[in-house]
Amino acid sequence: MSQDEFQIIDRYFTRPIEDQDVLLGIGDDAAVLQVNGPVVITTDTLVEEVHFPDTLSGDALGYRALAVNLSDLAAMGAEPRWCTLALTLPSADDIWIEKFAEGFFNLADRYGVSLIGGDLVRGPLTVTVQLVGTGQTGHLMTRSGAQVGDNIYVTGSLGDSAAGLALLGEGKNDASAAHQALKNRFLRPSPRVAEGLALGGLASAAIDISDGLLADLGHLCDSSRCGAVIDVEQLPLSAELLALFRLEAAQTFALSGGDDYELCFTASPAQARAIEQALELLETKVHLIGQLTEEPGVVCRRAGEPFRTTSRGYAHFEHGH
Repeated sequence: MSQDEFQIIDRYFTRPIEDQDVLLGIGDDAAVLQVNGPVVITTDTLVEEVHFPDTLSGDALGYRALAVNLSDLAAMGAEPRWCTLALTLPSADDIWIEKFAEGFFNLADRYGVSLIGGDLVRGPLTVTVQLVGTGQTGHLMTRSGAQVGDNIYVTGSLGDSAAGLALLGEGKNDASAAHQALKNRFLRPSPRVAEGLALGGLASAAIDISDGLLADLGHLCDSSRCGAVIDVEQLPLSAELLALFRLEAAQTFALSGGDDYELCFTASPAQARAIEQALELLETKVHLIGQLTEEPGVVCRRAGEPFRTTSRGYAHFEHGH
């Protein structure tokens, strides 16, 4: 980066931190935190033309870079607290940087996250966020705690984000409410942080849906050494998705599309009412979509019959996302 690196950091990314557990923030060789109890750490890197199109605005990218990390902590049942930001920029464009910081801090403020450090260099547009959270022993969720016979649930609706990305790729300037809703699900996903905290102690395992339901549920099953059966007709599909796509296309988006950042979690059938009550308090819809089985692999069925989809979800290093 140019000699203005420190000016950029000072101007756009240095803000007063009210969190008393931050002993030292931006401006030194490293940040210093005072932490009691379990610490949960996640890192995500977003690369232009791999994880987002080059047409994505600065504020949308700033928002998205933090949102994907918040979703990871949500899946663990952890409370987000602090983050670092490594930003690689092709040039020091003040207007773009200001927009990026605006999108980033809008979401950070909403979830009480303090930016405590990072890095700024010149190169192809790349954003890396490391997010640190805290959790309670016995309430943190992992991918490996599921049991055969557990119910499989998802929050919200599935497929909207992948459909929105497809619409963005077509470049249509359709201003209809359905088009805008689907595009916004990709541009500004809502991490399920409160839901993750509410599910601690109720869910047996959890994962956020970033690579697609089939792929991510497959990861959970692998970690828990079990399989799954999904009833395709139980997949939650939004009215907007069904307004613009045929049912089978909508179901394929829901199974394989990715980028929904909803939670997929499992729980004993005995917890069914407690889960409904916990998420009702948050006004979050939750949907029972299947059960875990002894037979390895994720199997889809529709009306009791086998259902096959052509895509199994996003695979890292295989193609752009």
